[in-house]
Amino acid sequence: MNTIDHKDTAMTTRPGFHLDKTNAKFMGVCSGIAKFFGWDVNLVRIGFALGTVFGFGSLILVYLAIGLIAD
Repeated sequence: MNTIDHKDTAMTTRPGFHLDKTNAKFMGVCSGIAKFFGWDVNLVRIGFALGTVFGFGSLILVYLAIGLIAD
């Protein structure tokens, strides 16, 4: 009988949002968001930085919450 190991494919094709630790700068939140939506990771990082500046730091809490809750 032929057996197929599904462990390797399960890690690479997980459905839904997850942190991207391989391309992470800090916690992998922005790279996970970029990978999930198919966006450029640098644009997501710039968006978080601008949102933090113009939102008086409120996105820092959102970022940390996503980083601690996801995965």
